[in-house]
Amino acid sequence: MEKLNYRRTFFIGLAFLSICAFWQMYDNIIPLILQNTFHLNETFTGAIMAADNILAVFLLPFFGTLSDKANTRLGKRTPFIIVGTVVAVVFLMMLPFADKNQNFVMFVAGLAVLLVAMGFYRSPAVALMPDLTPKPLRSKANAVINLMGAIGGVYTLLLIRFLVKGGKRPDYTAVFAGVAFLMAAAVILLVLTVREKKIAAEIEKEEIQEEELAGETITQNTKELPKPVKKSLYMILLSIFFWFAAYNAVTTAFSRYAVKVWGLEGGGFADCLMVATVAAIFSYIPIGMISEKFGRKKCIQGGLVLLLISYLSAAFFPTYHPAINIGFVLIGIGWAAISVNSLPMVVEICSLGDVGKYTGVYYTFSMAAQIFTPIFSGFFMQHISYRVLFPYACVFTVLAMITMSMVKHGDSKPQEKKKVWEHFDVED
Repeated sequence: MEKLNYRRTFFIGLAFLSICAFWQMYDNIIPLILQNTFHLNETFTGAIMAADNILAVFLLPFFGTLSDKANTRLGKRTPFIIVGTVVAVVFLMMLPFADKNQNFVMFVAGLAVLLVAMGFYRSPAVALMPDLTPKPLRSKANAVINLMGAIGGVYTLLLIRFLVKGGKRPDYTAVFAGVAFLMAAAVILLVLTVREKKIAAEIEKEEIQEEELAGETITQNTKELPKPVKKSLYMILLSIFFWFAAYNAVTTAFSRYAVKVWGLEGGGFADCLMVATVAAIFSYIPIGMISEKFGRKKCIQGGLVLLLISYLSAAFFPTYHPAINIGFVLIGIGWAAISVNSLPMVVEICSLGDVGKYTGVYYTFSMAAQIFTPIFSGFFMQHISYRVLFPYACVFTVLAMITMSMVKHGDSKPQEKKKVWEHFDVED
């Protein structure tokens, strides 16, 4: 059986690392600036936080499909990654300047261009892994990719924890600069180490040779999905919407929740998020192996159960207590189980040539949830109580569990039994 090239997958994951470093900063710092510098209420803050997702609903499928059709000397995805990163880094550094000068128009304009730049390269960056990885190994490869993303998130959380001081309006310049540096460095290293066009040609040749073994797999020439496969696609897309509605409500509101409900100050809220992220880091590779053995669907369902337990537990804490971190460990493991397996399940039912398109569809539903949830959860928190946050997340997690039970396709095929030490091979 083929073995995953861990070294190559690590370098492919650098693009996702840069993306996650940015979004960790965006979810935690931007709402604080909107409220503390520009004095927006929860509903308006939620609306602006949803703007990136409104853009993404349209941009991600478009740029994903566009990158499918691209044919350059650097490959299909790499040009999008380079251009998007350059523009994003430039406009990222505009935000702390606008914050310092309390210039709302400059802040919003810079944020808008920045979000378009992130949308420009997100789908191509994520599609790079399926392009350069054989189908049976995509869950394991996605585990490595998500591990890289988690490292990017931890990096940003560490910046927040140690560089953000107390006070009503902390200076975030060092955090923004640190994230911009990582984004630029990661993408430079990716371009220097991964020859996309050459590797993609090799993988495509392998896929064509194995196409006669396709059972449920949809070939490149098939335009219409069979009805049972289409139903599974709809159900997993709904599941994606529901679990992102739950998870994003927590991630976008947690920095305010921790201050207003649990009384944490400065960058103290980052500790809980770091616990979750570190737990995810240690979970990704084992989950990739487990999903290979037991299936992607079962892993996702297990992850949803862990999230539900965690959200329920957090709802019962009136103030911060170190025991809360146990719940955040479970959040990290649960989200790892979901994120490792969900994209490969969606991609499994499409042809190799449509990976960018289906990656865009995946993000359309995740982003649609993230348009909806900051606004609605923000409204409830403003007009009822901040304490509705975790019960709100519980409701959508249960809905995801229901729809996920109806997914019948896109799971990984059983693999031959391997010797223990083979899991640690790093070269093809």
